[in-house]
Amino acid sequence: MGPFVGVGTRPFVAGCLRLSGVGEGVDVIEEAVDVAAPAEVVYGLLADLPRMGEWSPECRGATWRRGFDHAEVGARFIGHNGRGIRRWNTQGKVLTAETGRELAWDVRAVGLPDSHWGYRIEPRPDGGCRVTEWTEDRRGGLLKLVGPLASGVKDRTAFNRESMRVTLARLKIAAEAAASADPG
Repeated sequence: MGPFVGVGTRPFVAGCLRLSGVGEGVDVIEEAVDVAAPAEVVYGLLADLPRMGEWSPECRGATWRRGFDHAEVGARFIGHNGRGIRRWNTQGKVLTAETGRELAWDVRAVGLPDSHWGYRIEPRPDGGCRVTEWTEDRRGGLLKLVGPLASGVKDRTAFNRESMRVTLARLKIAAEAAASADPG
């Protein structure tokens, strides 16, 4: 028997699960770009989460939590986000950190599941790579209700898709510049 067994607990627990998003369908979106830079260069830029604000139109960057200073599985950080005059923070935890291959993290907002974000990096025969950014919307009813008020974004799926395109275009420029500056 699970931890939520007992007389009178099921309706309360079911309500909490519904508000937190547990058991609801999720939206996953992906965008990709080919980059004329080695996978390790691209990964190095992405894994430096405090720099994410250099390419993301919404994420302003991140601050590593005490005890962490780089992307490794389990590393925690505070994500700093903003749109116009709106500002908000999220709590992140690195789920996957495979140098030159993949980086992914979990995001929570006000302690509730918000999303998973990640990048897959696939080397190409020409020395460049294909970078795929993906996100999985994990918001439950409560965050879907208050999220637009906090962020100013009514259609999160459409906004994320366009933001991912901008992020990847900016990342491509930064990675190709870094690769041409250090050809070795």
